[in-house]
Amino acid sequence: MSLFNRAEIIDTNFTQFVKSGNFPGARTQLMLSQTNIKPFELISIFESQVLSRHMDLKARILKDDGKCFYTIGSSGHEGNAVFGKVFPFTDMAFIHYRSCPFFIERSKQVPGSTPIYDIGLSFMASSDDPISGGRHKVFGSKILNIPPQTSTIASHLPKAVGTAFSIDRAKDLNISERQLKNDSIVLCSFGDASVNHSTALSAFNVAIWIRSKGGHVPITFICEDNGTGISVPTDENWIKQNFKNRKGLNYIQTDGLHLIDLLIKSRQAEYDCRINRSPVFLHMKTVRLMGHAGSDVESGYKSLSDIESTEFNDPLLHSARILIENRCLSAEDILSIYKLSRQQVNHVFDLTVLKPKLETSSEVMASIVTSKSSGLLPKKATSNARKNLFGKEFDRLSQPQHMAKLINYCLSDIMLRFKNTIIFGEDVAQKGGVYNVTANLYKQFGVRRVFNSPLDETSIIGFGIGFAHNGFVPIPEIQFLAYIHNAEDQLRGEAATLSFFSKGNFTNPMVLRVPGLAYQKGFGGHFHNDNSLTIFRDIPGLILAVPSNGADAVKMFRTAIREAHEKGRVVIFIEPIALYMTKDLHKPKDRKWSFKYPPLNDEIPVGKFATYGNGKALIIITYGNGLYLSLQAKKDIEKKSKKKITVIDLRWLSDIDIPKLLKTIGNCKNILIVDECRRTGCHGEGLLVQLVENAKKTINVKLYAADDSFISLGFAATVTLPRKEAIVEFSLELMNV
Repeated sequence: MSLFNRAEIIDTNFTQFVKSGNFPGARTQLMLSQTNIKPFELISIFESQVLSRHMDLKARILKDDGKCFYTIGSSGHEGNAVFGKVFPFTDMAFIHYRSCPFFIERSKQVPGSTPIYDIGLSFMASSDDPISGGRHKVFGSKILNIPPQTSTIASHLPKAVGTAFSIDRAKDLNISERQLKNDSIVLCSFGDASVNHSTALSAFNVAIWIRSKGGHVPITFICEDNGTGISVPTDENWIKQNFKNRKGLNYIQTDGLHLIDLLIKSRQAEYDCRINRSPVFLHMKTVRLMGHAGSDVESGYKSLSDIESTEFNDPLLHSARILIENRCLSAEDILSIYKLSRQQVNHVFDLTVLKPKLETSSEVMASIVTSKSSGLLPKKATSNARKNLFGKEFDRLSQPQHMAKLINYCLSDIMLRFKNTIIFGEDVAQKGGVYNVTANLYKQFGVRRVFNSPLDETSIIGFGIGFAHNGFVPIPEIQFLAYIHNAEDQLRGEAATLSFFSKGNFTNPMVLRVPGLAYQKGFGGHFHNDNSLTIFRDIPGLILAVPSNGADAVKMFRTAIREAHEKGRVVIFIEPIALYMTKDLHKPKDRKWSFKYPPLNDEIPVGKFATYGNGKALIIITYGNGLYLSLQAKKDIEKKSKKKITVIDLRWLSDIDIPKLLKTIGNCKNILIVDECRRTGCHGEGLLVQLVENAKKTINVKLYAADDSFISLGFAATVTLPRKEAIVEFSLELMNV
């Protein structure tokens, strides 16, 4: 037996110690006779603990054989099996990656469940894995209400809080699409090191903030405290000192090595959370066995004596002692369970090794966007209902308006039709948003559907994900484009990945509104004039919409909601701030950038671009503010060149139809791409490459983008950006005029 093979040592020790009666002493003095807990409950939990342990052991053996690919195990955390017993499967669970015992025990609540087989398929990265289809080793199940979590840094906490907040809100609004029962709660588990992460701190803060406002947040935070973050120790009292006395948070500490104490405290947490509809922090002290993962060698940062001391505190040894002391099982019974569980796991895992794997790119990518549909869209609102909603504004729908006003009308219509939509973000309620885009919505729909958030972008996007888990189609707002970087991982690592890692079983539809881009006059600076969309370019499955005028914005937003509602899509809707109030195009009071509110049936499908003109001397391809400038330039270009040109507005930047675009270009050889974003990483950069690669003829193409600079203030706010005059100049050069 190798000194470095701690898994083998722990396995051998369990059998020898049970035979010899060499058990660790109790940290908590509590006997079964002092409680109303039944012996069969302890036995069931112990059986789940043992099965989980053997899965860890077998996974390491198979990894050495190159058949298993992920060995962050649950050894030491077997106490979380108790949560699988205490919390009904109707409570949604966002669980820690060491939650195999929980998964096994919860599975017992649903007849026909096959947790060993399902987890084995996940360990082996088999395409038959019912939750991820071989894309990741995760614990997840649609039936068991366990969305899969791939995060190791607690980035699942904000959406767990959002889901919890949504429960009573869905009940109050009678949302027919809701997934959770009216009395459900949410549980969310994580490690002790993760509480230091910004996303975790955001989640704790907003949960307490909502409670302070009188709102209901029925969530049980479960901190599984093993005292170590990979190799970095957590101070002994760090968790307790930070959470015990926090106002608005019910702190409960429990011994994760003592089944009886753990059951009592878990039931208390579950009851308090469900009855009071307020956050509970359940602090479970435990240990970690076998290192962080299969590749982790603890001897590199821990002494052998510390390792052996921790191993002697094996939760299975503690559970065995408790079962024997309380006459639930004999030592022989325990050893029999241990032996039979090993045989069962080995047999099932050996079967999963033979199951198919993902083999092609298309197979891997198949779940980026779910193929499932939610069914029919809700009926459009009646004319009378709309008249009652809009009031005096109803007659103005037929009058030309700027973009901000038209988006506002659109949001009203959408919320009237889609009862499961909500709007939230900083200043969106009573104030109506910084640019008045959400004006009157608070009065029209009330605080339950239009509400302000704390100044925390992480919680805003996290809430969007969480509400979406419970049947809502959220419309959150990030106040300015630059602010989204504060919460980029919530979008990239959480929202966009859910369908992919759940094989389409779970989705988190939302339309995220983001006022952004540059060209503001009188209000400048980088944080209000961020001209980079780079972060959205490489997120698979994301829909990125950038309207250039009010009429298109309305029609595109309707499509965005449809895509979210029907297909569970995540849509980023960038609203060019500089065009919000713009009414004129060529000269003051020409009103050529004011538009009537489009008929309710009008939409613009994803990927459909717009063409202005039909000239073939030059084609300008652009979007957003670029279209506004290019149409101004078009007039001058045609006058000076005596030739006709075409301007194309992409509108949808994530789904550019290259074949159709090339067909539209046709025989035109001169192409100017105008991109208002910074040259490095802009969409025009990628578009140029695609056009050159796919064109069947030689084309003369130039990219005119913003300089690689942050935006300055005042008179210098636009000097690094594309200008009408330069568009004219570059166009004439391409045309040899």
